[in-house]
Amino acid sequence: MNVNNLMADLERKHPGESEYLQAVREVLITVEEVYNRHPEFEANKIAERIVEPDRIFTFKVPWVDDKGEIHVNIGYRVQFNNAIGPYKGGLRFHSSVNLSILKFLGFEQIFKNALTTLPMGGAKGGSDFNPRGKSDREVMRFCQAFMTELWRHIGPQTDVPAGDIGVGGREIGYLYGMYRKLAQENTGVLTGKGMTYGGSLIRPEATGYGAVYFLKQMLEKAGMELKGKVIAISGFGNVAWGAAKKATELGAKIVTISGPDGYIYDPEGLNEEKIAYMLELRASNNDIVAPYADQFPGSTFYPARKPWEVKVDIAMPCATQNELNGEDAQQLIANGVKCVAEVSNMGCTPEAIDLFISHKLMYGPGKAVNAGGVATSGLEMTQNSMKLNWTAEEVDAKLHQIMSSIHHACIEYGTEEDGYINYMKGANIAGFMKVAKSMVEQGVI
Repeated sequence: MNVNNLMADLERKHPGESEYLQAVREVLITVEEVYNRHPEFEANKIAERIVEPDRIFTFKVPWVDDKGEIHVNIGYRVQFNNAIGPYKGGLRFHSSVNLSILKFLGFEQIFKNALTTLPMGGAKGGSDFNPRGKSDREVMRFCQAFMTELWRHIGPQTDVPAGDIGVGGREIGYLYGMYRKLAQENTGVLTGKGMTYGGSLIRPEATGYGAVYFLKQMLEKAGMELKGKVIAISGFGNVAWGAAKKATELGAKIVTISGPDGYIYDPEGLNEEKIAYMLELRASNNDIVAPYADQFPGSTFYPARKPWEVKVDIAMPCATQNELNGEDAQQLIANGVKCVAEVSNMGCTPEAIDLFISHKLMYGPGKAVNAGGVATSGLEMTQNSMKLNWTAEEVDAKLHQIMSSIHHACIEYGTEEDGYINYMKGANIAGFMKVAKSMVEQGVI
């Protein structure tokens, strides 16, 4: 495999899809050396096949608002690779959604799901519909219109969507209700469901919880502990909430949250009351964090700025792709950051990642750090198949075990000659090898 030649070919086929091309390049560069030691991969053109999705569904979603006006959004489902199990990946409802972003997310999902040790392929979907400012009834009508088109392409053994940005418990409920009506069956076809109709305990917190478990293992491997560490996180949704909740519980201090309007710095750190208020902010659908500063004296709101300028021990991007750039990375390094754990998907730009790795800092890539969310979705699928529910303790124990196995795989494939652990390299190679071997064994299909 020659990465530059392959990327040049992809850029010709998919011009302008910057997020997708970035994600593919980042993976191929790290696996190139190992790939070229396996002639069977090249003989089966695994690289050329794995970078293209199996299929993409694109459809219009017409819906009616509370005033009776008709709107038309675009819906997508990218079924990327199912070599090791049914397609699995979230649905994102946000005005920024386009095909490039969903292809990048679906591509990343292939290897993230492989790392969990569970039998799940990679997929992603969503729409440019933005739930912000919409009533419950408007969200319901949109979700029902979206599922009217999507339902025929998904199923418990085929493709199991979940939530993502803009798709929480409310949206999953409306989507599942419409699927159940159209398919005339109750199955585990969506994950992130409510506890009254097949959901799993700990699923809402799982991405953040798993990220903190992975972070804790990274620190322990380096001879440090999480307790007492000062952490900056971005975002204020479910992912940031879960990370803040678990990190605080384990003795760390979270001093920032952020939104599109800016960031909050709270030197006292978040506590149970403040973490609960994060959920209230998110539930308001206003997508702003500024009210936090009025609610909790002693905290400060910095408009139109990012939290990476704060002096902290650990940075945890929890919001969206490419939210931490090279300039942010330089600021963190200058302030003595010890570890960056990427909880959002591709949260750091290539420039930022290169800086962290060149400075031999601990950097955990999203596909490893945030895999706890999809891992617990996989556990929800298992519970649905078995027609039972595990206790919170049972789910948490399995989540611990999965994050530990992911950390072990990263060390196995990412430890360099000087002892530095390149977690990005380790995660990419571990996930890629599992899927590539499976593709070779199943033939050219």
